[in-house]
Amino acid sequence: MALPTLLQNNLRIPAVAAPMFLVSNPKLVIETCKSGVVGSFPALNQRSSEGFEDWLIEITTELDKHPKSAPYAVNLIVHKSNPRLQADLDLCVKYKVPIIITSLGAVSDVVNTVHEYGGLVFHDVINKRHAKKAASVGVDGLIAVCAGAGGHAGTMSPFSLVNEIRQFFDKTILLSGVMSTGQDIAAAQMLGADLAYLGTRFIATEESDAHQNYKDMLIDTDASDIMYTSAISGVNANFLTPSIVAAGKDPKNLVHPDEIDFGSEFEESHDSNEAKPWKNIWSAGQGVGSIDSVMKTADLVDQLVTEYKTAVNSFKVY
Repeated sequence: MALPTLLQNNLRIPAVAAPMFLVSNPKLVIETCKSGVVGSFPALNQRSSEGFEDWLIEITTELDKHPKSAPYAVNLIVHKSNPRLQADLDLCVKYKVPIIITSLGAVSDVVNTVHEYGGLVFHDVINKRHAKKAASVGVDGLIAVCAGAGGHAGTMSPFSLVNEIRQFFDKTILLSGVMSTGQDIAAAQMLGADLAYLGTRFIATEESDAHQNYKDMLIDTDASDIMYTSAISGVNANFLTPSIVAAGKDPKNLVHPDEIDFGSEFEESHDSNEAKPWKNIWSAGQGVGSIDSVMKTADLVDQLVTEYKTAVNSFKVY
């Protein structure tokens, strides 16, 4: 496994709980890390950089009480639509955030800044071209966002994307896309990934900020209820079809938005009563069919650990 030193001795299973817009919060991050899985959140889940700093203080203060916890990560949108990038990056430096997850832009200045204080940078990619660009600026890990992942996802099979990345990248590979169970985590390793990247499964936890109706919808749906479309946020992403209907839209006659919504326009997304991606048109991956309950994060991780160990121990070499 190509794991950085930071992750070699404090994970119960090789997994990361992905940062989810308007869902991940300090409570979820803290409980995930204390349970032995990397917890993460988008910086933009806070309305301001001042609020973001409050969250960093809360998380670092609590995790300092639990030295055996897994490290946490912050997701930064590296895109011109994010006016807070520099201010939020400065705060990550101030608090020495262990892992930075970058999206929508692989920039050497950001990578170098994080490396200067000893942090790691993992970057989202959906194809080989994006992966090579990110590798060229020195990222420590590549998150292969494959078909079926929640949010902005790619269309490639994990069999092809992981293999293509591994041909030129000898650092950490994280696999995203329909990762919901301990068996999935074991399978990700068998495919050649170092870490599994789970998002949707952690939405259905007691600690997440998702609306209860959102959590209930995850339980009531399966892969056939997931719609892959660019007509919601302006970029291809997976959404729950029932949430599109509930927002008053016809899934068969969607009007493409005038602007791309990466989730950086937080005020509008959070406050407006208008049907908006992430706020009331909810994202999920194709792994929803394996979700049958809302659990405490600690209990979920315990379940994932048990499933993972069972899967690993049951594997036979012929």
